[in-house]
Amino acid sequence: MWQYIVRRLLQLIPTLIGISIIVFTLSVLVPGDYIDSKTNPNLTAERAAQLRELYGLDKPPIERYVTWTKNMLTGNMGDSMQHRMPVTKVLNTYVWNSFYLSIIALFIYWIIAIIVGVFSAMRQYSVFDRVVTILVFAGMSLPSFFIALLLIKLFAVDVPLLPIGGMTTAGMNASGGEYYMDVIKHMILPVAVIVMLSAGSLTRYIRTSMLEVIRQDYIRTARAKGMKERVVIFKHALRNAMLPAITLLGFELPSLFGGFIIMEKIFIWPGAGKVYYDSIQVRDYPLLLGFTMVLALLTLLGNLIADVLYGVADPRIRLK
Repeated sequence: MWQYIVRRLLQLIPTLIGISIIVFTLSVLVPGDYIDSKTNPNLTAERAAQLRELYGLDKPPIERYVTWTKNMLTGNMGDSMQHRMPVTKVLNTYVWNSFYLSIIALFIYWIIAIIVGVFSAMRQYSVFDRVVTILVFAGMSLPSFFIALLLIKLFAVDVPLLPIGGMTTAGMNASGGEYYMDVIKHMILPVAVIVMLSAGSLTRYIRTSMLEVIRQDYIRTARAKGMKERVVIFKHALRNAMLPAITLLGFELPSLFGGFIIMEKIFIWPGAGKVYYDSIQVRDYPLLLGFTMVLALLTLLGNLIADVLYGVADPRIRLK
């Protein structure tokens, strides 16, 4: 097991090098830079040249790539041009806002998906199963921005029960429990949208896995021995049906820190997704490249965690 993990970690090095080359090359091929994005009519050509020299944008791409990779190896992602602070500080400020939003949504939609998926499989082709199928496909087919705007209209405009956006109420200097309650109130709508978008596909996945498991011989044997149905389903069937789903947990790691760009933009949530989108708009390359590499690393680590968890959960799998 440990040899497998060490070998996979070593394989991350050339993969990350390849990703860094591709990401940096794409940033170079994109026309314009941070100076061009600042549409200031008073900015002269001489001043623009001085700013490019200050930010190191006048250097050849290869030299810029070597400098960037050397800094990355020491944990220095550079300074964000837009925020005027180190990229690590910017990410540390906004990433955790996305993490709180994502981890709560993940916990809710996994519980919903497991419960609904199991009962939908046990009542295949029933009214409950058909209604769930309709709701799942409706949620999966509707655009995320449409669901978000619909919920805002219903629960923040027509019936003003919840705030429209933001993380806290503007001008409110609350602390302690009052502050956390205010954050939770602002979190309800974006979490609801994420749950509606994510629970559907996971529910279908668990339902399909359960249908395959309950047709196995050992399930029929357990029932023939006179075991109670809930023991057969939740102790034997669900445990094995969840094995493929365990691998999905590893792939959730990047989304926990990467944020949801559309959701955070619509709800004005100060998370990593919104900051990432803004960095693309203004071509803030240090922030854009640094955050992209962080997401790439999290994706590779998530893939490794998924493989290891599957091997730990299923004794039939031997990691060699």
